[in-house]
Amino acid sequence: MEHPFLTRLKSFGKTEAIVFQGDTYSYADLLDLVDGWRSFLDLHRVGAGDVVTLEGAYSPAACAGLLALIERGVIVVPLTALPAAKRDDFLNVAEVERVIEVDPAGGHRTERTGRTADHELYGRLREFRRPGLVLFSSGTSGRSKATVLDFEKVLARYGEPVRPLRILSFLSLDHIGGVNTLLHTLSQGGTVVTVAERTPETVFRAVADHAVEVLPTTPTFLNMVLISGAHERYRTDSLKLVTYGTEPMPQRTLERLHAGLPGVRLKQTYGLSELGILPTRSRGDNTLWVKLGKDAGFDYRIVDNVLWIRSEMAMLGYLNAPAPFDDEGYFNTQDVVEVDGEWIRILGRDSEIINVGGEKVYPSEVESVLLDVPNIAEATVSGRPSPVTGMVVRAKVTLVHEEDRREVTRRVREFCLARMEPYKVPALVEIASEPQHSERFKKIRSAA
Repeated sequence: MEHPFLTRLKSFGKTEAIVFQGDTYSYADLLDLVDGWRSFLDLHRVGAGDVVTLEGAYSPAACAGLLALIERGVIVVPLTALPAAKRDDFLNVAEVERVIEVDPAGGHRTERTGRTADHELYGRLREFRRPGLVLFSSGTSGRSKATVLDFEKVLARYGEPVRPLRILSFLSLDHIGGVNTLLHTLSQGGTVVTVAERTPETVFRAVADHAVEVLPTTPTFLNMVLISGAHERYRTDSLKLVTYGTEPMPQRTLERLHAGLPGVRLKQTYGLSELGILPTRSRGDNTLWVKLGKDAGFDYRIVDNVLWIRSEMAMLGYLNAPAPFDDEGYFNTQDVVEVDGEWIRILGRDSEIINVGGEKVYPSEVESVLLDVPNIAEATVSGRPSPVTGMVVRAKVTLVHEEDRREVTRRVREFCLARMEPYKVPALVEIASEPQHSERFKKIRSAA
């Protein structure tokens, strides 16, 4: 029986659904691809409750495959290209029974792994005949956790079509943001615009060439855009909204973006693989204060300045870690926040706070100042043990142009001393030899 989500897509007919490598695929084209996937899954006897990877680049074939697997009632583990050892680890943790790989041309192949998936969380999905979604965290501050979601609850978040938009797919299908971009856009009859690579140049060329209206991305990537000047080399008159999330946004980056893209609304999003994407409203385009929706299946409370959230589409649990829910179903996000009435400002993860002689230092605050230092392109701040103060602030910076480390240290310290309390000033300044962000353009805290 056809899934109701696919029935909705059928109503959009010849409307543009996906732009891929410059070619346009209508909703009818996408559903033809889904039909081909049905035959493929029948041929290889892929059935409800099977744990299956979907591996490959973001493409119409991969999107159609995801839709077909949902309809089939499969537990899907979306993966992008990974180092062999990391891929093997993910397959073991997820107890993957079958791998499906999608090549750049849209062809697909499959094979069984010989594993049997018998995790208790999978048993719950199978008992109620529900498709599942397994997402791995980025692991930027530790080992990747495997989140198990009920895919029907994910789909229930997407209401009736209201306003179709042309949205660029920045995050891949192995991330809750990428899944949300795809399903939300399709549910509204909008158009997903894909890019071959995520660089400021390719993204803003796509904005200009395909009249992109919404760009969902990350603070790290937006900082790269500002440094590159790509937003000044391409037309952005179609762009209505830039959303940012996955990590704290430096205030100075937001202010520069506001000045660099006048007339474009800037909105902070908030979401976790464990909970889904919450409704949010930013207080303004150049402020980090945000209001979280307490309706549409979400609720939150703040305990000792830490944000706890309850969600109707919350994960069933982790495959490889205990789940931090309390007795009432609230999830500990570990995000420390400030409160101003109904508005909150996210300061950073509790585990990332640096305690310098009893004073708290939030990395994002120091990073915001460092990004104002001439010749610094990227900055990651963390704590380092000190026998005197317990911890000191350490900054790892990426330079625009080569410069002597001692000169960089001197300039950083002078600049920061003039703008913040002495205990917040980096005692150690290191020059990074490699990128400080993951392939998802999220800051790698463990690299600091």
